[in-house]
Formats: sequence, C-alpha cells, structure tokens
Amino acid sequence: MNPVSRTDRHDRVAGTVVGSAVGDALGAPFEFGPAGVYTARFPDGVGTMCGGGGWEPGEATDDTQMAVLVAESLLERGGLDLPDMFDRFRRWAAAGPKDIGLQTEQVLTDGAPWDLAAALHFQVNGRAAGNGSLMRAAGSAVYFAARGRAATMDAARRIAALTHGDRAAWEGTAVLHELIRVALDGGDPLGAVPAALDLVHEDHRERWAVVLAPDWHPDAATEFNGAVWPCLGTALWALRTTRTYEEALAVAVDAGGDTDTVAAVTGGLAGAVHGFGAIPSRWTEPLHVPLPGYGGRVLGTADLVALARRLDGAAPRGSRRHSPAPNLHIRDI
Repeated sequence: MNPVSRTDRHDRVAGTVVGSAVGDALGAPFEFGPAGVYTARFPDGVGTMCGGGGWEPGEATDDTQMAVLVAESLLERGGLDLPDMFDRFRRWAAAGPKDIGLQTEQVLTDGAPWDLAAALHFQVNGRAAGNGSLMRAAGSAVYFAARGRAATMDAARRIAALTHGDRAAWEGTAVLHELIRVALDGGDPLGAVPAALDLVHEDHRERWAVVLAPDWHPDAATEFNGAVWPCLGTALWALRTTRTYEEALAVAVDAGGDTDTVAAVTGGLAGAVHGFGAIPSRWTEPLHVPLPGYGGRVLGTADLVALARRLDGAAPRGSRRHSPAPNLHIRDI
C-alpha cells in the first residue's frame, strides 16, 4: 500500500466526517420506511436533501450531534476523557433533542454514574446491541487512526461502552474504527476485514465474521438494522456493491429501516474511501448540525471540515492518554 499524500489524506479525513453527517441527514426523512424508499422517491437515483419526518432538508440527527460531542471532547480534553464525554452526552440529552435512541436515553437519564450506567442498563434489560455506538464513530476514528490498529480499536470499545453494555456493540465499533483507519491510509477497508476480525473478542468473532463476509446481503439479516450487526454489515455491503460515494449512500438508504444511522455509517466509510470531493454539493450545501444544550450552536459543512482536520492533526502517533474504562466489564477491555 502506497502512502497517501497530505492533500489526499485531508480529502479523506474531511470525507469521513462530512460523509457520515451527509448520510445521516440524507437518510433521516426515510427512517423506518421499507426497502426501496429511496428509489421510490428518486426513480432516477439522483436524490436531494428532501427533508421530512420532522427534519429540515439537510438537518443532521442525533447521530451526528453525538459524533460532534465525541470529537470536541477529544480535542478539548487532549485525549480520551470518558467522564467528560459522558457529561457532554448528558447535557445534550437533557436539552431535548428531536431524536434520541431509547437505549441511549435510558443510560444517559437514569442518574447512574458514567462508569456504571451502561452496564447497569444491560444487566436489567439484557439487550444493548443497538447501532448507536456506530453512528457517532466517524470523528473518533479519524482522531485515533494515527495510533494503529490495536489502539484505535481499543479506543472505540471504550467510547462505545459509555452507552452500550453489550460487548457486541464495542466490537462492531472497533471494527468500524479500524476500517476507516485503513481507508484513510489509502488501503482497501474491505480487504482489511480479516485482520480486524483477528482482534475482535473471541466470543463475538464468529458472529461478526458472518455479517462482514463478502457474500453477506441485507436480506440475510436476522435482526432489524437498528442492531449493530446488520447496520455495519449493510454499510460494508453498500461499499462493496457500488463504485461511488453517491451510489453507496443511495443503496444504504434504499435498504430501509434505520436509514439515518445505516447511511451515516456507510457515509463515513465511503467518505474515507472516495474523499470529500466525491460528495455532491447538493448534499453538502444544505447540511447543518444543530447541537441542543450548547447555546443554539449549528455547525455547517465548513465547520465539519475544520473539525475533521483538527482531529487528524491532534493526536500524535503513540499517544496513549486514556481515562479508566467504564466499570463492571473493565476486565474485558
């Protein structure tokens, strides 16, 4: 693999962060619709930021809002400060965002401390493998990419564990971090799946191997794509079966179901592969990210590009600032 130029890397870094936000906003109006929703609305395949379902055209949802909170915590705290990140999540949740995942809302609002909340939720409910940890991972994947495979996967697990007590979500987010790292370096994320799986916890490796296999199709999913496995599996399928960023987003939204998150994950991956320049301006121009609880702030595309470049330049190679992992499952991280 030949190293990418600085200009190419900047394009891929911006593509990752903006690409995820664009996917989120593009998919939001179609959430919980059936397969084929995108082509039904745009038969020629040339979609626009149409809005709907309570969302303005180009308005990003909780997916990107939380991703920005993760990114800004990393930058302002100089590394992974999990209590700070959790506090930012809580402040945002308390401000009444338009949308918030049920599991995430329960974890953030039940009053438990940052290092126990997700694990206690999992103990009580027995289910915590939603895709909410995937949806917010684009910026953190950029930030930790320079540290290598093991470090970026470790960081992904720790961030995921703030709201998701099921290790399946940790491992899926770790794989996503690693595939974005490979793409930012100019590699093929699809070809990097086996090496990433080698570092997945042995109790979860087989199930992840099934949904990330080259012949997997969304029709083979055994859960709604609001779950972590078919969400990431669909994103890889979209990347594998298309040639451009725009095509990848179209098929991701057309899969139906949890369209904003599936498209956000797809957009982050496809943006890392194809770069910011591949994202149509008709999608980036109306893009905006409101941040409830943060003084009426609204980020546009230029803000996200600047954020992406700060993330890429902020974490020196080999840097290892970490706060402790959330409790209960600390032995497993």
